[in-house]
Amino acid sequence: MIKLTRLNGSELYLNQDLIKSIEEKPDTTIELINGDRILVREQPDEIIDRIIAFRLRIVRLAGGDAQTTQSNVKSTNSFSFFPYF
Repeated sequence: MIKLTRLNGSELYLNQDLIKSIEEKPDTTIELINGDRILVREQPDEIIDRIIAFRLRIVRLAGGDAQTTQSNVKSTNSFSFFPYF
């Protein structure tokens, strides 16, 4: 889960696997797979970086090689929510 901040300043933890899309219009809008939308203060690139960091922590905890895994992610612009496929 990643920590985000709603526009009103309240914090929430979001299961990143529920994210369908992230748009900046001008506020950052996260659309979830169930159709719900959440407005947050963080920029899309920052959210993507948090998702990557969370997934790398999972790999490390599972005993995987986080350095090799991180090299699979070229940049936030080409990020895939499923970097192993």
